[in-house]
Amino acid sequence: MALYHSPVVLRNEGAYMRVLVAEDEVELARGIKYLLEKSGFAVDVVHDGQNAWERLGCAQYDAAVLDIMMPKMSGIDVLAAARRAGITTPVMMLTAKSTLEDKVAGLNAGADDYLPKPFASQELIARVKALSRRSDANYAKSVLTLGSVQLDCSRLDLVCGSRHVRLSNKEFQLLELFMRNPRHVFSTERLMGTVWGLDCESSIDVVWTTVGFVRKKLRAVGADVEIKTMRGAGYSLEETAS
Repeated sequence: MALYHSPVVLRNEGAYMRVLVAEDEVELARGIKYLLEKSGFAVDVVHDGQNAWERLGCAQYDAAVLDIMMPKMSGIDVLAAARRAGITTPVMMLTAKSTLEDKVAGLNAGADDYLPKPFASQELIARVKALSRRSDANYAKSVLTLGSVQLDCSRLDLVCGSRHVRLSNKEFQLLELFMRNPRHVFSTERLMGTVWGLDCESSIDVVWTTVGFVRKKLRAVGADVEIKTMRGAGYSLEETAS
């Protein structure tokens, strides 16, 4: 799985438009990412259904584009699991299949739109924009809280009382994963796969370095939570003893 996170894009009042693209054809996924970024979106890309499901479960998106035929989990299975979990992200199914049965299966699983391949670039962009407007109409700022710390997911801000600091993209994705799963122990390999992608060209050292940066920013705002190292197991975000 490769996970690409583009430079952030403003929605309104400093918030961000985020789109998840799940497509196992690497070149097509890169093309879709390029088109959407040129149209003003921040885009994450994954190449299999399992990673698509994990990203939908640990991050907030304004829209998602899911290919139906993917390894590990189909797009329909990902969508069905997301809807059962109460995830309401607007979803467009993207597939080479265009039969009525496939379309019905996607819509029955909770899809908001359906676009068969091959498709025109302008149509893809227009449909994703329509999905994101649907999300924007029901938009509620997402703020995660643990102890005295708040993570503003719309602005990538770490806040504690009157102090706040802006996070980089990877710092944000790492802390968001921890904040949504407090006290859960994540191995270094799991963090690498979820945040950077298993086929990322960076070495695993990038995880240790980014954890260090996030720890410094937590200390800078006076947080009462910390990322603890669990020897031989990984990392966990926990509240500090008062």
